[in-house]
Amino acid sequence: MSRRRAPVCRRAVRLIKHFEGFSAEPYLCPAGVLTIGHGATYGVDGRRVGLDHPPLDAAGAEALLRRDLARFALAVDRMVVVPIGTNQHGALTSFAFNLGSGALRASTLLRRVNAGAWDDVPDQFRRWVFAGGRRLAGLVRRREAEAALWGMT
Repeated sequence: MSRRRAPVCRRAVRLIKHFEGFSAEPYLCPAGVLTIGHGATYGVDGRRVGLDHPPLDAAGAEALLRRDLARFALAVDRMVVVPIGTNQHGALTSFAFNLGSGALRASTLLRRVNAGAWDDVPDQFRRWVFAGGRRLAGLVRRREAEAALWGMT
């Protein structure tokens, strides 16, 4: 299994922050999920974000992001059974952060990674660009960024 010895790479953290943005107040993401900070769907107390969630400052958002990144990075570590590099791990962690670890677990993307079919992986990222039945330009750009991060050595 792919075991991480370090946190998610800085490139992946920057990618996630760029695409998630920051909101001190709860908001509905394009998929219709209540979110706060840098894409957190659960507050510090472990409950789902609701419209009544108290505002976050930058430090609070950063703490939620670190917590969530650790959780999704661990999920990637458990699912990926072949050695991958730091950037590849970061790309998959960004994908799981955005779509959930269940989506990664059920994906052809993960099957291609675990089969060592490296040339297929970027196109598998690019398939995940729909939310609510609509192709979203932001998801197209994010998946391109994840595919590019996957390809970095």
